[in-house]
Amino acid sequence: MKNFGKGFFIGVLTTIGAVAGSVYAFKKTVVDPIEEREAILEEHKRRALRKSMSAHQG
Repeated sequence: MKNFGKGFFIGVLTTIGAVAGSVYAFKKTVVDPIEEREAILEEHKRRALRKSMSAHQG
């Protein structure tokens, strides 16, 4: 029984580590590039708005 409990504990830790690694990799490859692109687009919108406002100041 002692070996079973030790193996079960190690298996659970390994599984948790694998899931955490997968979530981290997914975030780095999918979520972060999307957020960076949205930030760039938001900056472009702010610049365009400032340029538009200054062009109509007369």
